[in-house]
Amino acid sequence: MKTIIAGALLLAAAAPALAGNKCDVPTDQWQPREALQKKLEGEGWKVRSIKTENGCYEAKAVDANGKRLEGVFNPKTLESVGADSDDG
Repeated sequence: MKTIIAGALLLAAAAPALAGNKCDVPTDQWQPREALQKKLEGEGWKVRSIKTENGCYEAKAVDANGKRLEGVFNPKTLESVGADSDDG
């Protein structure tokens, strides 16, 4: 049991570092937030906010059905590097 807990703690501690590695891009190569917003709106997202988190863009939005969405995007390519959704 202790091994499982220790493993879970290591994974939780490593998660921010992994996200940072996915978005290791110099700021002079970043696309503007407006470009990400336009891309997401084209995919049906109603964007509520876009912020910088661990070197990535983090977008919060709702879809056409009102489901809350959260995505993490590479600021250079605007490709998704992780996502989360909330049914609540």
